[in-house]
Amino acid sequence: MALIEDMFKGNALTGVAVGAAALFLGPTVLPTIGRALRPVAKTMIKGGIMLYRETVNGIGELTTDLVAEAKSELEQDRHDGPEGNTARGAAVHRESSREKH
Repeated sequence: MALIEDMFKGNALTGVAVGAAALFLGPTVLPTIGRALRPVAKTMIKGGIMLYRETVNGIGELTTDLVAEAKSELEQDRHDGPEGNTARGAAVHRESSREKH
């Protein structure tokens, strides 16, 4: 930023010259830079889309597995009856206490 400020501190002719150069070269240089950077931008966008899809697929699989496990446990609880829940609850409690270590 200081370079640009120093350039305009000189005389007014320098500022006019820089402005004229930008006016004449801008329409030719900027599209050229845009064409050069377009493939890079497209590659970055494609990478973002692929990352998004992978993340959504992973979350979908995890959710599907959790729902299937929950349904299975509900079915098992329904078939075991009230006395089966206490034994199963104790087993789950032992398992969760082991996972904490």
